[in-house]
Amino acid sequence: MGKTLFDKVWDLHTVRVLPNGQTQLFIGLHLIHEVTSPQAFQMLRERGLKVAYPQRTFATVDHIVPTDSQTRPFPDPLAEEMIRALEKNTREFGVKFFDIAGGWQGIVHVVGPEQGLTQPGMTVACGDSHTATHGAFGAIAFGVGTTQIRDILSTQTMALSRPKVRRIRVTGKLSKGVYAKDVILAVIRQLGVNGGIGFAYEFAGEVIDRMTMEERLTVCNMAIEGGARVGYINPDKTTVEFLRGRPYVPKGAEFDELSAWWLSMASDKDAAYGDERTMDGQGIEPSVAWGINPGQTVGVSEKLPLPSDVPADRRSALEEAYRFTSFEPGRPVKGLPIDVAFVGSCTNGRLSDLREAAKVAKGHKVAKGVRAIVVPGSQNVLREAEKEGLHEIFRAAGFEWRQAGCSMCLAMNADQLKGRETSASSSNRNFIGRQGSPTGRTLLMSPAMVAAAAIEGRVADCREYL
Repeated sequence: MGKTLFDKVWDLHTVRVLPNGQTQLFIGLHLIHEVTSPQAFQMLRERGLKVAYPQRTFATVDHIVPTDSQTRPFPDPLAEEMIRALEKNTREFGVKFFDIAGGWQGIVHVVGPEQGLTQPGMTVACGDSHTATHGAFGAIAFGVGTTQIRDILSTQTMALSRPKVRRIRVTGKLSKGVYAKDVILAVIRQLGVNGGIGFAYEFAGEVIDRMTMEERLTVCNMAIEGGARVGYINPDKTTVEFLRGRPYVPKGAEFDELSAWWLSMASDKDAAYGDERTMDGQGIEPSVAWGINPGQTVGVSEKLPLPSDVPADRRSALEEAYRFTSFEPGRPVKGLPIDVAFVGSCTNGRLSDLREAAKVAKGHKVAKGVRAIVVPGSQNVLREAEKEGLHEIFRAAGFEWRQAGCSMCLAMNADQLKGRETSASSSNRNFIGRQGSPTGRTLLMSPAMVAAAAIEGRVADCREYL
C-alpha cells in the first residue's frame, strides 16, 4: 500500500510518539510575527533558554502595521511597542527579520513563499491560523499557539495529534470569472465549517492541477475555515518552477537533485485515504460568503437560503446570521449594497489577485459613497504591481493604493469597518467583529468580485466586466 504525502512528511519528521498518543514532530520551518511571538520569547528569557535552531525561524511584521503610511514611530502606541518588541527579540535571539526598512516585509504567508522558504516535504508552523497556506507547496503546515511557539523556539519540535487524510478532488474545468477563492468557498459550503475536524485535506483533481502556485495558496489558505488542521497540494512541475531562483532555494545541480526529491514526496497512486470527496469544477460560479462564517456561501446568481431549506444541524447558525446581518431570507445575493471594498490579505493579496481585480476596475469608477482600498500582500508584491502600472489603474478608478500588511482582514490596525458598514472583502473570515466593528458585515468573495462590487456599490457579477 502506498502512502500519502501527508504520511510521508509526518513520518520523516517524527521524533517519537508520546505516551499520550501525540507525536513529537520536528518543525522544518518556523515563521513568526509580532502578535503571537512576544510572550513566547519572554518565556525563553524566564527559563534561561536560547532559540535552538535560529536559522530555521524567520520573522516579519504584518498584523499591526498601518497601510496608509509606515513611517516610524507608528501613530498607534501599541503597534509601535509590538514592532519594537519583535525587533528586540529577533536581534537578541539571532532570528532573521524581514523588516520594513529592508524592503521585503509583508504578510507572513506571502513572504515565506516568495522568499522560497516554504518548500515541498517540510513541516511548517506559525502562530497564525492560516498557516495551512504553505501546504500549497506540498508541505504540512499548521497554525500554533504561543506556548507551542515557545516549544518550537526552544526545541524545534512540538506535540501534535495525527489527523486522518481526506482527498478532495475538483474535476473538470472552471468557467471564466471563477477563481480559486470560489473553489475553496464551494468546498467549505459543501462540507461545512466543521467538516474537516480531525482531517488533513489533500486537494487534487484537474482543476487543482491546472492552478498556478498563487491560486493553490488561496485554496490551502482557507482549509482551516473548513475545520481541517492542514490543507495541501502535491508538488509538481508548477511547484518546481515557482521555486526556481528564489532567494532561499539552492541553485544548479543541488536544485535539480532537490526538485527530484520534492516530486517523489507526492502521494503514491495507491495511497489510502481516510475519506474521499469529488466536486465538479464546472458547477462552481462566482461566490459570496454572505453570513457569519465562510460556509454560509451562495453563488452570485443564487438567492440567500431559507431556513427551511437548510439541514437541521446548520439551521441555528443560519438564523443567527440573519439576526446579525438583517438580510432577508430568499432575496438574491446579487444587489446587496456595500459600503467598503477591500482587496488584499494572505488569501488574495498576491500579484495575480491584484491583476484580476485591476482587469475589472480598469476604465470604471468606484461607486459614490464606497470606500475602496487595495493592500498588496508584501513590499515585493507592491513593487511588482507598480512596475505593471496596476496602482495607476486602481487610483484612476477611485481605489486607495496602500502599503503592505494584513490591513482590513482582521483590523488590528487603522483599517476598520465603522458602525453598520458592509464590506466586500477578498479576505478569509466573515466572523462577527472580524473587520473591526462589532456590527459591521463582511461579504467574502474573489478580488475580481470585490472590484465589481466597488464599481456598482452592491454585490455584482464580475463576469459582466470580463
